[in-house]
Amino acid sequence: MKFLGNLLAAILGTIIALFLIFFIFVGIAAMIGDPDEVEVKPQSVLVLNLDGEVLDYVPESDNPFDQILGKNDRKFELRKVLNAIENAQTDDNIKGISIELWNSEIGISQMQVIRAKLEDFKKSKKFVYAFGDMMTQKNYYLSSVADSIFVNPAGGLEFDGLSTEKLFFKDFQEKYGVKMEVVRHGKYKSAMEGFIENKMSEANREQITSFLNSIWTEMLNDIAVSRKKSVVELNEVANQLGTASIAKAVSNKMIDQALYIDQYETKLKKLTGTKADKDIEKITIQDYIKSGKGNIISSAKDKIAILYAQGEIMYGKGDEKYIGQEAMIEALQKIKKDKAIKAIVLRINSPGGSALASDMIWREIEVTKKVKPVVVSMGNLAASGGYYIACNADRIFAEPTTITGSIGVFGAIPNMTGLAGKMGINAEQVSTNKSPNYSVFEPMSNEFHEYIKGSIDEIYQTFVSHVAQGRKLSIAQVDSIAQGRVWTGMQAKEIGLVDELGSMQNAIAYAAKLAKLTSYKLTEYPRYKKDFKDEFFMTPFGKSKEKMLMEEIGVENYKMYKTLQSFQKMEGIQARLPYEIEIK
Repeated sequence: MKFLGNLLAAILGTIIALFLIFFIFVGIAAMIGDPDEVEVKPQSVLVLNLDGEVLDYVPESDNPFDQILGKNDRKFELRKVLNAIENAQTDDNIKGISIELWNSEIGISQMQVIRAKLEDFKKSKKFVYAFGDMMTQKNYYLSSVADSIFVNPAGGLEFDGLSTEKLFFKDFQEKYGVKMEVVRHGKYKSAMEGFIENKMSEANREQITSFLNSIWTEMLNDIAVSRKKSVVELNEVANQLGTASIAKAVSNKMIDQALYIDQYETKLKKLTGTKADKDIEKITIQDYIKSGKGNIISSAKDKIAILYAQGEIMYGKGDEKYIGQEAMIEALQKIKKDKAIKAIVLRINSPGGSALASDMIWREIEVTKKVKPVVVSMGNLAASGGYYIACNADRIFAEPTTITGSIGVFGAIPNMTGLAGKMGINAEQVSTNKSPNYSVFEPMSNEFHEYIKGSIDEIYQTFVSHVAQGRKLSIAQVDSIAQGRVWTGMQAKEIGLVDELGSMQNAIAYAAKLAKLTSYKLTEYPRYKKDFKDEFFMTPFGKSKEKMLMEEIGVENYKMYKTLQSFQKMEGIQARLPYEIEIK
C-alpha cells in the first residue's frame, strides 16, 4: 500500500508541475501577446537574410508556445517573401536591398524565382547589393543578381560546378545481416539501388548527369547575364577553381570587391544618405513581412485557392510537413463547395511517396476539376507521386530547375535472415493455405517476389495510364519517358510532361484566365490545426528532435540516419523520387 501511495503522489506531483509550467507559459504569452507594430523607418535597407527554411507554405499559428519559443522565426513562406520584395519596390521608405545569406536552406527553383523578383525590383532604380563572410555556390547564384557583390577578405566563395552524392549500403547489409528486399519497375527507378548495389548503375549515372547539367546550364545563363560574362567563361572559372581565393574571385570578376562588414556598411550609408556617425536603418525580411508587407491587399470578392502539397506523400491525415490524402481530399471538397472560389492552383513541392495516397488525391482532383479549373505550379520537386497528383491538371507550370517526372514505383521490405542466423535464431512458419507469404526471418521466395512484382507492375500501368490520359499522350509515349527517369522542368516541357515554364504567379494568372477573373484575392489550403500535446510536450528550449540529433552525431552521420529512417517508414508500394537529392 505504501508503494501505491508513493506512486499516486508522484503522478499527482507530475500533473501539478505540468499545469504550473503550462500557466507560466500562458502568462508569458499574455505579456508578449501584442508586440509593438513593426515600423518601417525612412531611408531603410531591406535585409534579405533568409536564414532558415524557405517553404511554400507556413500555416499561421496562434499557439502561444510558437510565439514564445520563436518556432517560426526561421521559416519563410516563399509567396510572402516575393510579396515583400514587390511591395518594397514602391515603398518610399526602402532605399534598397542588401542580400546577406548565411545558413539559408533554399531550393534552387525557389532561388530562381526570388532572383527573378529581385530583377523586377531593380527596375525601380533602387540598389541591390550583396555581402557575405562566406558564400556557398547556391548563395552566390542568388547573390549574383545584385548590382555589386562583396565578400570578406578572409572569407571564401564556392564556385566549382554542381554535384550530388548517393550512399550505397549493400556491403553494410551483408556485414550486419539486415537487408532490404526490393522489387521495382523502371530501369531508372533507383530509389533502392543503394540497398542492392555497392556502386551506381549506368542508367542512374546517366539521369543524374543529365539533370545536373540542365540545372547548371540554367544557373550559368542567369549568372552570365548579371555578371556580364559568357557561359564559357563561367565554366572556365569553375574548372580552374577561379574563386579558390578572394583575390582570384575579384580578378575573375565573380565579385566586385573584398570588404569587411564595416566597410560594406559605409557603402550602404552613402547609398541611403545616412551620416557617417549614424547607424543605418535596417529592417529584416522577417520584420518587413510582419509589418504587413508580406501581403498583397485586395478587396475582390472572387477568390483563387492555393492548395499546397508540401513534403513526402504518406497515407493518413497530413500536416504542414507531409502530404496526407485525408487533409488534401477534405480541402478539395471544401474548395469545391465554396462559391467564392473560382479556380485552384495546386502548388507541389514533393518527392512523392505512398502510391495509394497519391492515387486517392489524383482521383479527388479528377472530380474537382469538373467543377473548377485546376492549375499546377511545381516548386523544387514534383516527382514520382508528386507528378502523379499533378498529371491530370488543366495546365502544368514548372520552374526550369524543378525536379519532376520519376514515373515509376517500387516496393521494399526489410529482411533479417542474415542477422537472425548470426544470433542463432531460426524461424519456422505454419500456414493454412499455399499462397505465398513473407517473413523478415526468411529469404524472399520466388513466389512472393512474383506476387509483389505483379502488384507493382499493375500500379505502374495505372500511373502511366493516368499520365497518358492527363497529358493526352499514348501509353507507349509515356512509357518511353517514364521508367522512373528524373527530368528537370526544362526537359519535362520538351517531352510533354509540363505545359509551361513559369512561377506560381504565372500559374495563378493562368488560373484567373481560365476562370475569367479580372480581380481576385488568394486563399490558402489545407488549414491545419496543431495538436496541443505535440506542442506542449516538446524537447528542451523548443529544439526539434532532428536539430538535437544533428548536433549530437554530426551532419554527415545524420544524413545517413535520415536515409535509413525514410525507408524504414515506407508502407505499401511507393511512387517516390529515386533518392534524396542534395545538390551542392
